[in-house]
Amino acid sequence: MNLNQFLPTAAAEYRTLLAAAFAMAEEAGNIHMRYFRSSNLEQSTKLNDSDVVTVADKEAEAAILNYIHRHFPTHGVISEETGREHDDREWRWVVDPLDGTTNFAMGLPAFCVSIALEHNREAVLGVVFAPYLGECFCAVRGGGAWLNGTPIHCSDKAEMSKAVVATGMPYDRNDNPDNNLAEICRMALCVRGIRRMGSAAIDLCYTAAGFFDAYWELNLNRWDVAAGQLIAAEAGAVIESIRSRRNHSLLASNPALHPSMRHMLLNQP
Repeated sequence: MNLNQFLPTAAAEYRTLLAAAFAMAEEAGNIHMRYFRSSNLEQSTKLNDSDVVTVADKEAEAAILNYIHRHFPTHGVISEETGREHDDREWRWVVDPLDGTTNFAMGLPAFCVSIALEHNREAVLGVVFAPYLGECFCAVRGGGAWLNGTPIHCSDKAEMSKAVVATGMPYDRNDNPDNNLAEICRMALCVRGIRRMGSAAIDLCYTAAGFFDAYWELNLNRWDVAAGQLIAAEAGAVIESIRSRRNHSLLASNPALHPSMRHMLLNQP
């Protein structure tokens, strides 16, 4: 798949940088597909048995970082597997080389590469590419959000009883009582359905496209949400932090549903 065919014409200001993000995402996606459902996929765990890493994560990250070092040597990087490089620089790439690793390791197709570029700590472009699904989401700050070259917008559904929402579970759910179980139980009684895709980046993009009406999750990392959060915001979603001391914990919702979602999650209007 040639991702450049999906470059939005509205992204003139950042077109060169967005094309670079597309090139990195495509290379990472090719690595994903080389290993997906392979009998010799090497994998291990990090923080606990729920936190999986594979050889595909590492190779995709190495390819992306090599591209950044060659083409943007003055830029900083935050990446899931290798951490931070020159974190204080004006331009900074935020990379999740394989979001949805547990899905990937199990042979489930909901996985992606997520790449954002920040200027002075503010995301200015984001690309999320799910290679097995053939879906490439992107956004440029102030330029809208796109799926495979077509503009997207979040849903306009306002009734909780008709809403389909997404969520996830934090990796420290066994150790921290603020683990989203209570929120899921409350929400399940009020909405049409709850989905657990296993990829924060995909959840945010699907909220951007109106496939989900809202999404929330606790204790995410910057690389999980940097690209998807910009894409959702550019598609019209309301993004709000729902914890002050729980890393990146957020609610992304269409504007009509946001007050009800907020009330359910925070017990306040």
